[in-house]
Amino acid sequence: MAVGMGAGKKGAVAAGDTETAKAAAEILRSGGNAFDAVLGALFASTVVEPVLSSLGGGGFLLAARANQRPVLYDFFAHTPRLKKSEVDFYPVLADFGAVTQEFHIGQGAIATPGVVKGAFAAHRDLGSMPLSDIVAPAVELARKGFRLSPLQAYIFDVVKPIYMATPACRAQYASPTTPDALIRAGETMRLPEKADFLEVLACEGEDLFYKGEVAAAVARDCEDKGGHLDRNDFESYEIAMRAPLFMEFSDARIYTNPPPSVGGILIAFALALLEESSLDRLGFGSYEYLSRLAKVMAMTNRARVEGGLNENPDGAARKLLDPQFLERYRAEVVGHPPAHRGTTHISVVDAAGNAASLTVSNGEGSGYIAPGTGIMFNNMLGEEDINPQGFQKWPENTRMSSMMAPSLVQRNDGMVVALGSGGSNRIRTAVLQVILDVLEFDIRVREAVALPRIHYERGVMNVEPGFDDGVRERLARDFDPCKLWDDVNLFFGGVHAVEFHRARGLLDGGGDPRRGGVSMVV
Repeated sequence: MAVGMGAGKKGAVAAGDTETAKAAAEILRSGGNAFDAVLGALFASTVVEPVLSSLGGGGFLLAARANQRPVLYDFFAHTPRLKKSEVDFYPVLADFGAVTQEFHIGQGAIATPGVVKGAFAAHRDLGSMPLSDIVAPAVELARKGFRLSPLQAYIFDVVKPIYMATPACRAQYASPTTPDALIRAGETMRLPEKADFLEVLACEGEDLFYKGEVAAAVARDCEDKGGHLDRNDFESYEIAMRAPLFMEFSDARIYTNPPPSVGGILIAFALALLEESSLDRLGFGSYEYLSRLAKVMAMTNRARVEGGLNENPDGAARKLLDPQFLERYRAEVVGHPPAHRGTTHISVVDAAGNAASLTVSNGEGSGYIAPGTGIMFNNMLGEEDINPQGFQKWPENTRMSSMMAPSLVQRNDGMVVALGSGGSNRIRTAVLQVILDVLEFDIRVREAVALPRIHYERGVMNVEPGFDDGVRERLARDFDPCKLWDDVNLFFGGVHAVEFHRARGLLDGGGDPRRGGVSMVV
C-alpha cells in the first residue's frame, strides 16, 4: 500500500506495518531527518510488530548521509560469555497450517540483545531531534492502544505457544475479549508498561538497559531460573561499526551488510555472476531471464559462506570475488553462529538525500518478558542452525551471524535506493531480484517490490504467480521439483524500499504486500 505517492517534500518511508510507517512519517513532517525517522519507526515497530521486532533483539542499520559513503551499525545478538549446563530451555511447536515447526524458548535461549545500544549509538552520530521526540509515537501507540493488523495477528497465531508460555506473556498479549486466547486482528492492544519504560529509557539513556535496572533484573532471573546471561554480558556488549560490503553493478554502487553476516555477500556473489549477462535484453519475466536467475541462485547455494565458499565459479565471479577476497571473508564468517528467522525491515530517505536501511529480529521470542519493561527477549540461542552438533554447542562471546541484508543503491545518475527484507533464507533472493528490477529493467521501487519472484534452494524451484503461464509451465518442466504457488506469499520475502532522485524531484517508496508492507511519502 502506498500513501501520498511521489508528492512529498520531506521524505519517504517503507515498512511492514501502517503504524510503523506513520511513526517515521510523523517525524519527517516534524523536521527530523531520515535517521530520526528510521529510529522512530524502529521504536514503533517494537510496539505494533511485537513478534518480529523487540528492544530485546538485534539488528543492523546501514546509514548514508547525503553524498557520503554509508556506514553499517551491527547491533545484532551476541552469545553469552559463559555457558551454563542447566538452563531453562525447551521446545514448542509453531503451527503454520500445513506444517508445524519446532522452536526452542526459555531463558536459556536468550542471547545478549543489541537494539537499545544500536539505537542510542545511531542517534548520537546521526540524529537531529531529541530522543524523547523520536520515541513519542511509540509511547503514544503503546499507551493509547492500536488495532492489531491481520498480518501480526497471523504471526501471533503461528507462534501462539511462545506468547502464551508464561503468566507475563498471557497478561500482555491476551485478547481483551477472550482472556484465554491471544489478541486477534482488529482488536485493540495496549501496552502501558512498555509506554512507561520507553519514556524512562529516552530520559535516562542506554545505561538503564545495560548497566542499570534492566540488566540487573534479567541477570537475577537468569541466575534463579536458568539462563546464560549475567551482568557482564550486558555491560560488555559493544556496537560493531563495519565498512559495508561494496560492489559496482550496472552503473551503480551497491552497499550491503558485510560479514560476519552472510546475506550481503551472497547477494554480491549472485550479482557478480550476473554482471555480464545483459539481463535487460532478456526481458523481465522471460523464461531466459528466470532460468538464468535460478541457475545463479543454485550456484550461490553451492558457494554458501557457511559451507566454506569452496566453489570457484568462472567468469564474472572472479572479477569481484577473487580467491583472496573469498578467503578473507570466509575467515571472517566461519565461527559466527547464524540466526535467520523472525525479521522486519524499515527503509527511509529524506529530501536532503540521507538514506537509512534497518533490519531487526527477535527470533520468535523466548517467552521471557523483563520485569517492568514489557520487553520480550529473543530466543536466538534456540536456532537449530547454530547447533548442528546439538543444542548448547554455540561458541561463547561471539557476534552472531545473520541473513539480514539492509542495502543501499547509489546509481550514477543520482538516484538513491534504500531496501531490505524479512524472510529468513529468502532475504537474499528477494533483495537481489528487486535490485535487478531497478537497475537492469529501470522499474520504480513501488512496482518492483510487488513484481512476482522465484526462489531456488535445496534443489527446489519456487515460482510465484504473475509470470506468463507458458513461462511457468516451462520452468516446471525444466526444474524438477518445481512448486508453482497459487498466490503471492510471505515465503518470498518482504522487501520494503524507498527511492530518491533530487534532479527528478522524486521521492517514492514501495511496501511489499507479501508482508503487510506500507509506503508513505510526506
